Amino acid sequence: MPIIKSAIKRAKQAVVRRERNVATKKDVKSAAKAFHTEPSAKALSAAHSEIDTAVKKNIINKHTAARRKSQLSKIAKEAGVKLEAAKKAPAKAAPKTADKPAVKKTETKAAPKAAAKKPATTTKTATAAKKAPAKKPAVKK
Repeated sequence: MPIIKSAIKRAKQAVVRRERNVATKKDVKSAAKAFHTEPSAKALSAAHSEIDTAVKKNIINKHTAARRKSQLSKIAKEAGVKLEAAKKAPAKAAPKTADKPAVKKTETKAAPKAAAKKPATTTKTATAAKKAPAKKPAVKK
């Protein structure tokens, strides 16, 4: 067991993180197993979602996820299951401009621009900026 206070805290954090990671991995495995037992579009979607979640949380590598999703898709193709595309809501029609009164440019007042402030440079800072950096003396070997 660690003795140092920060090491004790790290050990506690590691336990919590491990439990969280194991739970996420278990979810991925159970979703994949559910798809294997009964291939359906809903099960495939759930399995893909769990895999993507695990990648997002850096629990599994993105290449591992791609391989697993590919295997699931291969099984789905053999079973004749197609992943349904997400249905998007139809886009709303653009509001007609004839319904709204036209806004004139003269009606909208732009905020007055702030007066440009000149940088307050003193003679010391101006001369310091112009000087070349001092060279370091050569080191003898």
